[in-house]
Amino acid sequence: MSQPIALPATRLSDTTLGLWLGLLGVVVFALTLPMTRLATGTAEAPQLSPWFVTWARAALAGGLSAAYLLVTRSRLPMPAERGPLLLSLAGNAIGYPLLLGWALRHVTASHAAVITALLPLATAAIAAWLLHQRARLGFWLFAGLGSALVVVYSLLRAAQSGNGFALEWADALLVGAVLAASLGYVGGAQVTPTLGAERVISWVCVMALPVTVPGALLTWPDRPIALSAWLALGYVGVFSMWAGFFAWFRGLALGGALRVSQTQLLQPFVSILAAVPLLGESLDLITLGFALAVVATVFMGRRLAAPAPLPPAKP
Repeated sequence: MSQPIALPATRLSDTTLGLWLGLLGVVVFALTLPMTRLATGTAEAPQLSPWFVTWARAALAGGLSAAYLLVTRSRLPMPAERGPLLLSLAGNAIGYPLLLGWALRHVTASHAAVITALLPLATAAIAAWLLHQRARLGFWLFAGLGSALVVVYSLLRAAQSGNGFALEWADALLVGAVLAASLGYVGGAQVTPTLGAERVISWVCVMALPVTVPGALLTWPDRPIALSAWLALGYVGVFSMWAGFFAWFRGLALGGALRVSQTQLLQPFVSILAAVPLLGESLDLITLGFALAVVATVFMGRRLAAPAPLPPAKP
């Protein structure tokens, strides 16, 4: 009687694991928009101040980061690394959450998802500018097309709300948030090869503590706040500002940045879908359509984001 053949235990490949971790990071970041709106409330029914949300979420992440850096016995940043870390601090720890928080008091999370869908393209453009890379002409064309789509969407939304064909100031805040985050990402990317991805976000949060802790104490709410707003603040502090980066950076390392980074194209759609149960927003075909169009330009633009070949040297 023949013996059964023992099959080897299957192991999740690094590529597959990297894709799943990257997708987890995307979902974590996508929930930032509805969670931030839940924390700040609306102009008609405000909850936590956007200033307090900005300082408190970074202070919470800073405490977790300090514990992580101590446990892992991480070295101090070298002088050459502090400049890029400060740029990341200004963009990711302060600029992006503050501008986003104020904007989300006046527009829906779904609306914000369309504008912030330009973030990957904006990051590539700022990287090309600051790092003096020669991006291809096609990249700049798609970047311009994506920006034009966002402007058209904003004008259309303003007209539908009865404000005529004029950009709302909340859209300017969202564009500022995208630019701030892009600058922060580029600063962090500059020191990631020497400092390590997880330590970059941890040092950013720790370096911000002398500002974020006093800021949180000075802007502490002086009236009753709904439990849902406090829970949302806990989410953006623990996950959006800190733990999400661990999954995202580890996914990029295991699965390859080129492959895993494409999962970021799903982020605006996850934000739009999550806003339905969390905030009671309705699915809007116009918003979904513009989100799809903007993501398409981001996809094509990122494929052309590689530096253009240099012209041949003259003899």
